[in-house]
Formats: sequence, C-alpha cells, structure tokens
Amino acid sequence: MTTTLVFQKIECTNKLAELAQKVRIDVLEMVYGAQSGHLGGSFSAAEILVTLYYNRLNVDPENPSWPDRDRFVLAKGHAAPALYVVLAGLGFFPREELASLRQTGCILQGHPDMRKTPGVEMSTGSLGQGLSTAVGMALAAQLDGKDYRVWVLLGDGELNEGQVWEAAAFAAGRGLSNLTAIVDYNKVQLDGPTVEVLPMEPVADKWRAFGWHVVEADGHCVKDLLRAYDEAVAYNGGPTVILAHTVKGKGVSFMEGQAAWHGAAPNAQQYEQAMKELRRDLECSR
Repeated sequence: MTTTLVFQKIECTNKLAELAQKVRIDVLEMVYGAQSGHLGGSFSAAEILVTLYYNRLNVDPENPSWPDRDRFVLAKGHAAPALYVVLAGLGFFPREELASLRQTGCILQGHPDMRKTPGVEMSTGSLGQGLSTAVGMALAAQLDGKDYRVWVLLGDGELNEGQVWEAAAFAAGRGLSNLTAIVDYNKVQLDGPTVEVLPMEPVADKWRAFGWHVVEADGHCVKDLLRAYDEAVAYNGGPTVILAHTVKGKGVSFMEGQAAWHGAAPNAQQYEQAMKELRRDLECSR
C-alpha cells in the first residue's frame, strides 16, 4: 500500500518560509506568556518542522493514529513549542490551546507527551532516546511490510549521548532506508558552544563511519531542505542523516548563537524587541 498525503501539501517555498517565521512569532508569544520554555532551539528548528509537516509527512490531523501515517519523533524535546504550533496549524488540536503552554493540567507540557497531545508520536525530553525510538518504528515498518517513513529531529548537543550512536549502528546494520535523522546543527547547546562542551567534529564523517548516508543542508533555506529530503527518500542503501546547519535563536539579533537563550524566557522589554524583529522580517519576506 502506498500512503498518500491526506491534506494539501504546500509546494510554494515562499509560503513555507512565511509559515516558519509565523511559527517563531507564536513560539515567542507562548514562551513569554508562560515565562518558561525554550526559544533558541525552537527558533532554529522552525523551517525544518514546517517543511516536514506541510510538505513531506503523510499524516492525518483528524486521525492521528492512522496506521499507515509517517512517524516523526522530536528527539530534542525542548523544542516542543515549535512542534505544538505546527500541529495546531494543521488541526491536530485547537490553536487556542497554545496559550496554555506549561500550565498545570494542559495538553501542552514543557516537553512532548504522547499521552496528552494529539499528533505527538513519542514522549521525549531525556536527550539521546529519540533516535532509538525512531529506529524501532522504522524496524517495525520493515518487519510489517509497511511503506511509511520515520523522521527524527535531534539536537547537535544531543550527539554527546552514547545511546545515539548505539541506535545509529543498529539502524545501519538493519539497512533502515525508511529512516531519516535530521540534526539541528546550530552548534550551541545548554552550557555553551558544542565545540567547547564536548567536541564531536567531524560530525559528517562520524555518521558515515556508522554506515549512514550523509546529506548537508542550510536548515533555514526551505528549498535546500526540500532538496535534502528528496535525496534522503531516494536513497535505498540504508538510513540517511541530514545535517541541517542552523542558527540557535534564529531571527532575533540578541538571541542568535547565545547559549543563554537555550531555555530562558524574555522580560517585557526583550519580548517587545524580539517581536519587532520577527514581525519586521515576516513583512520583508512577503
């Protein structure tokens, strides 16, 4: 059986770029309102999430448990605000829920919870575990003769976790061509630059050594991301990893590349400045 997209995918790259910028605006609103949450990694992942969900994934917002759907695992679970905005935009749950981020009893926890949030495939937040889960999903598809694909988004700081590489070795060993990992390669993690916390370079060569097909892309260029996805889908020799070069805190001048904005909420003045910059860039992109 061949899966088909159950909603009209967006082909226009300008429209996808505009949606990504709107995701940043919504995320800023959510985190400011909650005074808690992760802006830096949500901003860096905006184009990745938008292009996947609006152009690539076969999913059904009206039937989140559709057996033949594609699977997406947000391994870097702290970027949940961006995922929530995308899921709400597609109709998995009402957009009004976005204002309840991190509130007691809400469906939008600080990190994704598959028991609470429609569209979330796996509860994540403990870094290093997402790829293992995605490998299991891809293996299940292989064993069941299903043709759905599995996508997983990791942070580059997350590559410090040994479990990531155990899963990488297993995926290559089983020839999981239906699995694509994307690394949000923003080069900054919680405590500082990744090269200072625990250098992982050369990252591309490490993945190749583990038997993965490696594709590099500009993680903020919609056209380049779609090109990378096409290459990943076309490759049948095993799993593919896309190293998506991004900027942590993308779109806000005083947040870009700053570890301090990994998990901080802005004050009123910072919020106004950030919103001004994001809205300005949105207008310029139209």
